[in-house]
Amino acid sequence: MRISVFGLGYVGLANSLLLGQHEEVISYDIDAHKISLLNDDHSPLVDDYIETFIKEKRSNVVYTTDFERTVLWGDYLLIATPTDYDEETGYFDTSTIEAVIEKAIQLKADAKFIIKSTIPIGYVANLKEKYPSVQTIIFCPEFLREGTALYDNLYPSRIVIGDTSNAAREIGDMFLRNTWDKDVSVLYTGETEAEAVKLFSNTYLALRVAYFNELDTFAQINGLKSKQIIEAMGMDERIGSHYNNPSFGYGGYCLPKDTKQLKQNYHQVPERLISAIVASNDVRKDFVADNIMAKNPKVVGIYRLTMKHGSDNFRYSAIQDVMARLKSKGVEIVIYEPTLSVPHFKENQLVHSLEAFKKVADIIVANRWDESLCDVAHKVHTHDVFVRD
Repeated sequence: MRISVFGLGYVGLANSLLLGQHEEVISYDIDAHKISLLNDDHSPLVDDYIETFIKEKRSNVVYTTDFERTVLWGDYLLIATPTDYDEETGYFDTSTIEAVIEKAIQLKADAKFIIKSTIPIGYVANLKEKYPSVQTIIFCPEFLREGTALYDNLYPSRIVIGDTSNAAREIGDMFLRNTWDKDVSVLYTGETEAEAVKLFSNTYLALRVAYFNELDTFAQINGLKSKQIIEAMGMDERIGSHYNNPSFGYGGYCLPKDTKQLKQNYHQVPERLISAIVASNDVRKDFVADNIMAKNPKVVGIYRLTMKHGSDNFRYSAIQDVMARLKSKGVEIVIYEPTLSVPHFKENQLVHSLEAFKKVADIIVANRWDESLCDVAHKVHTHDVFVRD
């Protein structure tokens, strides 16, 4: 099958490489530098599977900045453009999706669309009203993690197709054909149910993060050992020992925006829990910042802006919010982030030598522990009790 992909972030690139195993794929992005890297067999993202697939040419993918060529190629046009959360409107900015659809149908009136971008509940129904001439718009939610995006597509927990038509079956068969786990369940749902699956899944993950963070806050204030409590709890198979390592708060590209969007979708529905999840994350970051300030540091070192090991992405990372809280209290901030070569980040100095960074910082703030900090362990402030993500 011929597939055209629009947007080459984690979602778009992972899907391009996944489908390129058995389909003929052309992938488009507006970023010419990114396309140049890919055409030179270099990954623009930190992801072991993505890097291996590109270097070893395991997928049949053509990368281009030619929008028209990409539109005209595909039997299906897969949209994976960013949908950032707009704090002012309280809604995902879906303009990039609509821009692709509007431009595409000018070039190809019978274009068929698969949406992989995260969208609000009820969005596909609205799209169908807005573009009545478009016969096929199917949402297929994505359940990947940054840093393991391609792996999570090769071995998916489930494949959800937000439609029950023949086209939906064709799409479901296509994704299954390209996965490495042939026993994975393919679920065909209503379009709005698929949208809900995505937002409720990520909000539940945020709930788990917030829950164990509040447990850790309680333990810290009362002189208890969080690790002992969490380990014992995790032995109950109903709770489990996953997604339970305390942190500075949930962050990254998905969880903060998805929880806020779901909260907005509840505007005419009685609730307390969804709002509490969002509020809990802010309370946690306040607590972390206050704990650091209680040590009266003059210079606070931020060790890595990324949320977790093996990722180069620090969009909406919780440590940035902690950093902003500390700076608002007049503390000098220095940052060690080896993926950045610039002198400053958000007006804070970047120190590119780890040894120099260790010397200048009174306290080193690390969302996740790293062995490179062993020699300055007495300076490190972290809530990581399991030394893992």
